Amino acid sequence: MKKIVLALSAVTLLFVGCNQTNAVKPEHVTNTQEKAGKHAKHAKHWNYAENGPSHWEEFSKTCGVGEHQSPINIVPGKTVSMNHSYDLSMQENVNSEAVIIDNGHSVKVTPQKAGSITLHGETFKLLQFHFHGKSEHTVDGKRYDMVAHMVHQNPKTKQLAVVAVFFTEGEASPILDTVIDNVGKTVQIDPQDLLPSDAAHYYHYIGSLTTPPCSENVQWYLLKTPKTASAAQIEHFRKYYVDNERPVQELNDRVVESN
Repeated sequence: MKKIVLALSAVTLLFVGCNQTNAVKPEHVTNTQEKAGKHAKHAKHWNYAENGPSHWEEFSKTCGVGEHQSPINIVPGKTVSMNHSYDLSMQENVNSEAVIIDNGHSVKVTPQKAGSITLHGETFKLLQFHFHGKSEHTVDGKRYDMVAHMVHQNPKTKQLAVVAVFFTEGEASPILDTVIDNVGKTVQIDPQDLLPSDAAHYYHYIGSLTTPPCSENVQWYLLKTPKTASAAQIEHFRKYYVDNERPVQELNDRVVESN
């Protein structure tokens, strides 16, 4: 009888451990990890409501005590000149099949074959891009109508680099229509179509993921020239997520570079 009780206890601990593991899910996790996380139905999970940003320290301590957190407010008049060894070189023009999902925090697009960026002589592969109903970073206190975050990773060091593309209301964007019309499907997509005509001017700083676990040492590049999206497209994305943005964080001892 004791053996049976011990066995049941071990199984119980195993399931509890799985639930705790799935409780923290950053936006760059894989689709396989997301599917596995759906089995943890009763685990307390971070969100933008009752378990919102003010509670994220309960899911990852770094969200509360980290000193190099994102997003931040960019003050153009207080930036410094770009360190050109960290200039951004983009090679995103790769047409690929991509899976589009609503992952519970944002609409996310994961290309099977992706482009890349080059920083400081190192290649960072595009993992995925996702959308926020309003921009998380602000510029002179202004929050843009929408933003896409293109998440890249160095396959050797595992460091992350995120390119932020702001959107303002204007002409419709064809790639946004492709995303909107195909949530839950696999389609052909070219991440290059997300980029504005001028992708050579940007702000750069070192920050963190904007969702738990809020890991730091993330290279952030915020393109200065926004793309446009129609009022209908913005409204459609906000039907999914209108408030999926983290409040701005303190800059502390960091500097923001600009070119």
